[in-house]
Amino acid sequence: MELDLSKDSGFVFQALASETRLKIIRFIGNQEKSISEIAEHLQISKAITTRHVQQMEDCGLLGSERGSGNNRNKKMVFLKVDDIHITFPEKVYPEFQLHKTDLKIGHFTDFSVKPTCGLATEKEIVGKSDDPKFFLDTNRVDAALLWFSEGFVEYKIPNLLRDDELPEMLEISFEIASEFPISNNIWPSDISIFVNDIKVATYTVPGNFSDTRGRYTPGWWNDRFSQYGLLKHVRINKLDTGIDGENYSPVTIDDLHLQDHPLLKLRFEVEEDAKNKGGLTLFGQGFGNHDQNILINTYYLTK
Repeated sequence: MELDLSKDSGFVFQALASETRLKIIRFIGNQEKSISEIAEHLQISKAITTRHVQQMEDCGLLGSERGSGNNRNKKMVFLKVDDIHITFPEKVYPEFQLHKTDLKIGHFTDFSVKPTCGLATEKEIVGKSDDPKFFLDTNRVDAALLWFSEGFVEYKIPNLLRDDELPEMLEISFEIASEFPISNNIWPSDISIFVNDIKVATYTVPGNFSDTRGRYTPGWWNDRFSQYGLLKHVRINKLDTGIDGENYSPVTIDDLHLQDHPLLKLRFEVEEDAKNKGGLTLFGQGFGNHDQNILINTYYLTK
């Protein structure tokens, strides 16, 4: 049932403003009850019970019908609603809106990588492994897996915010692992994440996993090679930057100045001075345990 604060909804509010009528609703529940059963349960007269039931019937909370079988001479009462939603004329908390971007792994716009490195589509290796020049191969746009030992890949996407849209949170989710020749489940790597050239967080991924096959990793991919990563959610809001709910840096969405840039830049990097230089592997749709690309959500309010 949908209610508002108009006069038309007042009859429902009046009906609910009685402990006796609330007891009747709780007693009926998802069953049918006769007037006699309700009166006996509440220990009130049938006449008073009938008046309470009639008031709730008039405003649409209860319904009734003639019983059947042993109850054929009785009025059986039942609930007509199981939920009431009240709409207020003004919102106290403004509603966020959302711009979504589904970014494919191979759609990077800049890179600098060192072997071991490579790209793979759902069907095959792109070019030749361990040769950075194939990061410029025309087939790299179809890549669903990307790996390198040191360096970075950078993506640029349109900033969809209009002048009257105020950013509240930027959420980036991706599946990631470190990089080791063949694989190594214990091989930590410090992976720095930059947005608009600002380092928002450095996440230490624990390994490059091949203990079990990835749920979506294609059958032609060798069992001994990297199979899956960890799904991470980076959230940059008005307070800080967190990963999976844990604080990672004091960088806020205001620090990114999104409204001043027509493009949004995203960079994943294993920096030269990283303590754990264990490389990086990014999994896209068709590889790993999560059938997704890099997902970027921009939450905003309208002026």
